[in-house]
Amino acid sequence: MTEETNKVITINDIEYNINDLTDQQKALINHINDLDRKIRNTQFSLDQLNVGRQAFADMLNKTLTEESE
Repeated sequence: MTEETNKVITINDIEYNINDLTDQQKALINHINDLDRKIRNTQFSLDQLNVGRQAFADMLNKTLTEESE
């Protein structure tokens, strides 16, 4: 037999049973979760871009200081 577990979500320090929420509320939670995931992924990409940009700037500065020597 499978035991059904009730998933609980905490919003503003109040616990809610997912099964007690309306379909609209569940959809809104799904949107929020998806947007949180997209924000994390975008931040990860932005971190990579910033590091890459800095690496190219460092390489440029190195070639400029080598030319002046």
